[in-house]
Amino acid sequence: MAKSTSGTDTVIIKKYANRRLYNTESSSYITLDHLAQMTRDGRDFKVLDARTDEDITHNVLTQIIMDEENRGQTMLPVSFLRQLISLYGDSMQSMVPQYLEASMDAFRRNQAQFRSAMEGAFSGGPFAEIAKRNMEMFEAASSAFKPKVGDAAAPAAGAPADRDAELDALKAQLAGLQEKIEKLVK
Repeated sequence: MAKSTSGTDTVIIKKYANRRLYNTESSSYITLDHLAQMTRDGRDFKVLDARTDEDITHNVLTQIIMDEENRGQTMLPVSFLRQLISLYGDSMQSMVPQYLEASMDAFRRNQAQFRSAMEGAFSGGPFAEIAKRNMEMFEAASSAFKPKVGDAAAPAAGAPADRDAELDALKAQLAGLQEKIEKLVK
């Protein structure tokens, strides 16, 4: 049965002296990669030293970040790390955790809003129609330059005139779309 703290769904992870991590919810040994995935999945967990019951979650999460950074998944620029280190011992040090937490919360909200706006932009409304027409024009333009199956290396006598007419039609469509975009922007 899953063990939790104070009635929440927090999974308790025990870390043993041999560096092994034990998930009390699943009654199995896990790795730091499992904890990283739990974090990505939004699962709340607490890591306790198995001998002392000391909460070492912060240290373990820091280790996961170090491992990710070493794998080439760098997200923390050197300048940021230098600034962060310089704040240790500063009079503002106590305010940094709350500031960083609020900044990350704002970033997540903006990220979610951006994703939903992009999904909405292409699922309906005027921009979806523009995107659809742009794709149709792109496909028409690209097919105009592809040789047709069965065509010889030399094009037929009327082919250049046909292509010019197609290009003129595409240019007219593009101009019409541009006008519609300008009207939408105003």
